[in-house]
Amino acid sequence: MQVWVGLGNPGTQYAMNRHNVGFMALDAMAEIHGFGPVQKKFSGWLQEGRIGPEKILLLKPATYMNESGRSVGEALRFYKLGLDALTVFHDELDLPPFKVKVKRGGGTAGHNGLRSIDQHLGPDFRRVRIGIGHPGHKDRVTGHVLGNYAKNEIDDLADTLGAVAAEADWLARGDDTRFMNEIALRLQD
Repeated sequence: MQVWVGLGNPGTQYAMNRHNVGFMALDAMAEIHGFGPVQKKFSGWLQEGRIGPEKILLLKPATYMNESGRSVGEALRFYKLGLDALTVFHDELDLPPFKVKVKRGGGTAGHNGLRSIDQHLGPDFRRVRIGIGHPGHKDRVTGHVLGNYAKNEIDDLADTLGAVAAEADWLARGDDTRFMNEIALRLQD
């Protein structure tokens, strides 16, 4: 069993924020792979299903970004799972918009959701980094991250989320490189 966490903030006012792309990725996977109904568990929203032969729990913490680790920790402890079973989907300033990269472990790069998970559980978990680009100056980061996707970005966003969901089987199998390669092929211009 694996726990896949999408980072975001609860509430309709945040729904289209770049910071909520982790929530969006989980929603796309739940839809494409026919996951079960949403359950309120672990201070968040949980859906159960399968991607390929793997049982996957999709968790969207409802704790706001800064407390995501509390929700994730509750789920891992309940199912007696280690960090090797955890994958976190999140927005990444240091990647160009709509690029997807996977890495294991590492720092938090100022991301409050990652920082919270790191504080509760440690840094050694898999991350699916979904690029949102950097606004160019650190004073503009908060507005960029908490800003909504622009109308001219929606098609690229939908294509990226669709590719992540369609290729999720590779991620479920632990083939991070193939997952990234297949997404890149789908998103070629």
